Amino acid sequence: MMAATVREMEWEMIPRDVPILLCRTPAGFPSPAQDDMEEPIDIGAWLIEKPAASYLMRVDGHSMTGAGIHDGDLIVVSRAETPRAGRIVVALVHGDRTLKRLARLDGRLWLVPEAEGYPHIIVDEHVEIWGVVTALARRFL
Repeated sequence: MMAATVREMEWEMIPRDVPILLCRTPAGFPSPAQDDMEEPIDIGAWLIEKPAASYLMRVDGHSMTGAGIHDGDLIVVSRAETPRAGRIVVALVHGDRTLKRLARLDGRLWLVPEAEGYPHIIVDEHVEIWGVVTALARRFL
């Protein structure tokens, strides 16, 4: 099956108390620098609202690149969130994990990839929606 799979990781491994600048960084035109700092941020707590029901998973595959989720990215998956059409979910299809967008098409639920060359998967008795993606982390270096 041509589906992006995920590998579980320990969420406790996220570093804590990272300093954060008070100013926002424009992604358009440059802005004058500011020297003010906010209190350190607990990046784990910021990314993960419900730790007891959340998992960090590493993405393995390319079927969600259109949603900005790439091979090797870390996603936070919550088992406490309600899966709804439009949400990105981790699902078990015949026991294998896959990462897709949950969509309602023609009155039925489907798992829809966001890259060419991957099939849509109908949500039937062979599919279990395992969790909802709530955050994404990516390293550039």
